[in-house]
Amino acid sequence: MDLGITGRRALVCASSQGLGLACATALAREGVAVWLNGRDAAKLDRAAEMLRADLPGVAISTLPADLTTPEGRAAILDALPEVDILVTNNAGPPPGALEDWDEAALLSAVGANMVPAVQLIRAYVPGMRSRRFGRIVNITSAMVKAPHYMMGLSTSARAGLTAISKAISREVVADNVTINNLLPERIDTPRQEFMAQRRMKQEGISREEARARAAATIAAKRFGRPEEFGAACAFLCSDLAGFISGQNLQLDGGSYEGLV
Repeated sequence: MDLGITGRRALVCASSQGLGLACATALAREGVAVWLNGRDAAKLDRAAEMLRADLPGVAISTLPADLTTPEGRAAILDALPEVDILVTNNAGPPPGALEDWDEAALLSAVGANMVPAVQLIRAYVPGMRSRRFGRIVNITSAMVKAPHYMMGLSTSARAGLTAISKAISREVVADNVTINNLLPERIDTPRQEFMAQRRMKQEGISREEARARAAATIAAKRFGRPEEFGAACAFLCSDLAGFISGQNLQLDGGSYEGLV
């Protein structure tokens, strides 16, 4: 299938590894010129070299910057003032409980998982509208629709991003600018390794058992593959997806129990 986005320009946030890199890879395979973003310049360079080796001829650039700071976002916009595709992403806050969620923790979660995405959307949407093409995909979490207690900070900040994105989507879609959200659950990325290590310490079990217990919570009884996630992102960014906007696509192995 030709997704019709060859030659488009994309910024993929937090894309030196994990879900961001999976999306960047899928877009690059479609001939999109991709800018990788992250805080670690050396790690970004390694990811970019990997993509260049795998996809010769595709333009892969790096933009090292901290999305959580105004200075970092300004650096990105100075280097890349216009894009056709924006994929927002950032690491989530640590698991915790009510006693951990003081004002500083709440503001930190919103500052990492809502504010940067909204500010980049504000910056890039006017140009997208004037060119009559824009695709925005926010990587959020399955817990936006099915909250878990220990992930309350992540859930709340990402739910805020979901709400404001829905509001914006209705205003901009007439100009062929779409905004959608990908809601992952248990995709096999470094985040799952972090969670496995945490479970090993808490429960005194092996890595293999920790991963097996995590996979058992998924209806498909396996972790999702990064390339499956990336492919979903690429389609939402495609020319063919112009009639899909304001939606939440869950990539959770069929685990969500609700109807809508």
